[in-house]
Amino acid sequence: MTEEKAKSSPETTATQFVASDFNSTTKLADDDDYNPFEHRQLEKPNSTSGSLIHLLKSSLGTGILAMPVAFKNAGLLFGALGTVIIGLICTHCVHILVKTSHMVCQRTRIPVLGFAETAERVFEYGPVKLRGMAKFSKLFVDYGLMATYFSAGCVYIVFIGSSLGKVINDAAELDWSVRIYILFTMIPILAIGQIRELKFLVPFSALANLFIVVTFGITLYYIFKDPLQFDDKPSFASFATLPLFFSTVIFAMEGIGVVMPVENSMAKPQQFLGCPGVLNTAMGTVITLYAVIGFFGYVRYGEESAGSVTLNLPVEDALAKAAQLLIAAAILFTFGLQFYVPMDILWKKIHDKIPKDKHNISQIAIRTGIMILMGCVALAVPDLEPFIGLVGAIFFSSLGLLVPCVVETVFLWPNELGTFKWVLIKNVIFGAFSIFALIAGSYVSIEEIIKLYTGEEHTE
Repeated sequence: MTEEKAKSSPETTATQFVASDFNSTTKLADDDDYNPFEHRQLEKPNSTSGSLIHLLKSSLGTGILAMPVAFKNAGLLFGALGTVIIGLICTHCVHILVKTSHMVCQRTRIPVLGFAETAERVFEYGPVKLRGMAKFSKLFVDYGLMATYFSAGCVYIVFIGSSLGKVINDAAELDWSVRIYILFTMIPILAIGQIRELKFLVPFSALANLFIVVTFGITLYYIFKDPLQFDDKPSFASFATLPLFFSTVIFAMEGIGVVMPVENSMAKPQQFLGCPGVLNTAMGTVITLYAVIGFFGYVRYGEESAGSVTLNLPVEDALAKAAQLLIAAAILFTFGLQFYVPMDILWKKIHDKIPKDKHNISQIAIRTGIMILMGCVALAVPDLEPFIGLVGAIFFSSLGLLVPCVVETVFLWPNELGTFKWVLIKNVIFGAFSIFALIAGSYVSIEEIIKLYTGEEHTE
């Protein structure tokens, strides 16, 4: 249900209560009696298993294949510990965002709120001095999500083109640039990007997950087929490359923009949080896979670790070729889910300004135009490692880590922050970490991109 529908329903009349009551420890008399889940009206609800598949797919993408190069920038021991810690932080930030959204829905008696609407309502009824930031917070999240997932889509296009290029160039004894394969990649991208219903993307996500599992199996086979050597791998790399590690892992694990649409579309949203719950099950699986692929992939390939570990596989082997083609297909099928998030936000902002009889053709034209623009960006920066780091640093660190911490703090301010205000202290620490990842990661990634395109390290 969109926010506009929610506003017009009878359940939302309680949003007219005095704003100062929102942050106080005194609840409305019947506050506990309102269950937002019971008032959701979904035309096409998603099953719990379908939601788990979507959440897994939102985090199991190109990022996991970049984990060996992330470990190269961190070292074996620091990389392993850092991956687990960052994974737990990302999981916690998703948890507090969803939990805060549920509490906002209950107090304002609105059945469902998205990411941006949650941020807006928190500030709207928050501390008096911050209420003027309500509209800004909504716009920040909306445009941040669009930029995040459009940028991630560019990474996906580069990844597919790179994988196809390595296989086809070797099989046909060609020496074509990766940019040519990016152009080929745009043909299926333009088709899958036209799917508009989250429910219809479930089969694609399921196939993508299957392909990724098979690719992981093949990749692990090559990693473990010969004895591994640990002695020549440092426990800690260097402080200079740590920002790339942080930003790569954050990019890999964060699926913050998919979380609220998935939770909001569930037939049984109460199964999203809790133990085991959809969130904990998905993120536990993700953290384990990331740590294993990153650790052993770096042990196997060391300083030769590529932006995707599949690019390190011996391309002359048929099994390795199959892995690279399967992962290219998996990422292609994932594109529809990643593209759904920013397009859903954008369409809600503009559909009222377009005549209803032109909605279909307008959607086709807008989606096609944006995907062509994304393809142009991919053509301009066809190198994975610094591109992944830059997207992770700028977008995922701010939206995935900083915004949930701010939203929870504002919602609980000033009387519900726990003993000794431990919630505030915790969120300040996590917020500082996200700002560090944003600034340092962006600087290092941009520096790497400049080196690549000024000829210092260009190897295309």
